[in-house]
Amino acid sequence: MKKLIELTVNGEHHEVAVTPEASLLNVLRGDLGLVGPKKGCDAGSCGCCSVHVDGKVVYSCMTYAVGAQGKEITTVEGIGHADDLHPLQQAFIDAGAVQCGYCTSGILMAAKQLLDTTPKPDEETIRHAIAGNLCRCTGYAKIVDAIKLAADRL
Repeated sequence: MKKLIELTVNGEHHEVAVTPEASLLNVLRGDLGLVGPKKGCDAGSCGCCSVHVDGKVVYSCMTYAVGAQGKEITTVEGIGHADDLHPLQQAFIDAGAVQCGYCTSGILMAAKQLLDTTPKPDEETIRHAIAGNLCRCTGYAKIVDAIKLAADRL
């Protein structure tokens, strides 16, 4: 049986009918059309579905949508737009930190939380902050460089 819930996503209010077991990821992608968070492992181990809930990074595949009711949800679509990129998004472009792009939104969300709390992180702190995100295309060097670059620009 579906239940009507209210979600605030990227500053916009939504009413959505969901089953009790519906993941936040499936609601964001399927019901709200937000495709930034990706469906990867569906088990909380790759990070490509990462979003912020009340400013903290969570795996949306492991978060029940009903549990997100009344909280502020931010997806990668909510941190910048094509015509007004967040400095972190621009740094990823400038540093060549985007390859296939599948993991990028999750890494951006982890990096944004880091930079919101630690404006000038060192490399070890950056690597620790993004450790919950799996990228199969790279050795993370350009990703770390991009986060350093964003920190310098912010």
